[in-house]
Amino acid sequence: MRKTYQTFLIRDWQVGDRAIAAEVIHSVLVEYGLGWEPNGADCDVQEVETYYLQTGGEFWVIEQQGKLVGTAAYYPIQRSQNAVEIRKMYVLPESRGQGLGQWLLQQLEAAIAARGFEKIWIETASVLQEAVKLYESSGYEPTTGVETARCDRVYVKVLSFS
Repeated sequence: MRKTYQTFLIRDWQVGDRAIAAEVIHSVLVEYGLGWEPNGADCDVQEVETYYLQTGGEFWVIEQQGKLVGTAAYYPIQRSQNAVEIRKMYVLPESRGQGLGQWLLQQLEAAIAARGFEKIWIETASVLQEAVKLYESSGYEPTTGVETARCDRVYVKVLSFS
């Protein structure tokens, strides 16, 4: 992945991004009063190669003027057949409000569909109101089965290949 959207560069994660990507995610979680769990729900950020790259997923970083301002990722899961979970879709406050989240979600869906996956799952927290609105307006349906302690919402979307 290497694309631009307005003044943003979206590219594949590289080893040198590990610490700053973790800082971005940690910062957004703290902003919303959610816990950073480096040995739990966020251990995948410390081991991107294992959780994403080696499993058929992707982890992207978003840069603006050379500064890392966001992340977006997905990996295959076993919740249902031929499914992935979108994870770590976070953008720093100064880069919000420009349509980046919607564009990122569309890019993730296109990449996921291109790899032949049929179902996308997303877990989130109600306090992330912008994310909840984005997912619901993008055709994600509420469902059950929260697996991450800080989350209280689960969404699923079946991709159509028409």
